[in-house]
Amino acid sequence: MEYARLNLKDETKFFHKGLYYGAGASEAAFCQDKDLYIVGGGNSAGQAATYFSGFAKKVFMVIRKGNLSDTLSEYLIKRIANIKNIFVLYYSDVTALEGDHYLQRIKIENSKDLSAEWHETSKLFICIVGKPNTDWASETAICRDKNGYLYTGNDLIGIDQYQMCWGLDRPPYHLETSVPGSFAAGDVRFNSVKRVASAVG
Repeated sequence: MEYARLNLKDETKFFHKGLYYGAGASEAAFCQDKDLYIVGGGNSAGQAATYFSGFAKKVFMVIRKGNLSDTLSEYLIKRIANIKNIFVLYYSDVTALEGDHYLQRIKIENSKDLSAEWHETSKLFICIVGKPNTDWASETAICRDKNGYLYTGNDLIGIDQYQMCWGLDRPPYHLETSVPGSFAAGDVRFNSVKRVASAVG
């Protein structure tokens, strides 16, 4: 799966120099007592925010919407609300990056009040929806959703394409695609938890 990008000038320049796709736990030690920013309002962004809050001075979640309930699990919303050093910037986008050799500042624009402000930071984590590398499946009978994720197991039941191509009397096994004997695990699977440990399991 390819992480979605912000498509900003100098995004490539600051990759691994303050800007990261995803939020690996190994980075937490380097965020001690710093202000960091996480782009995204999904579960991966929420989990990162709660984890990094134990190391960082302040954690800012930058989200385009006006609430977290559309994209975040209820238990994470409650956890975030109870952690004093997590702040959610609603209706917001990162629109520019600045720095010499490493990231030093980011520009955040608010779509509601049309304000724009520069924020000092050396840590920006982009945790927004990526694109699964499943274009090859378009040449097969493997069912995908509109975003390219592969349907497996019980998620196949009721899909028209599955009804047409599944020729066995039994239902699909867990993680089995619409092609009998073909299985999928990890980020490419529809409705999966986007974590390495889940894919390995």
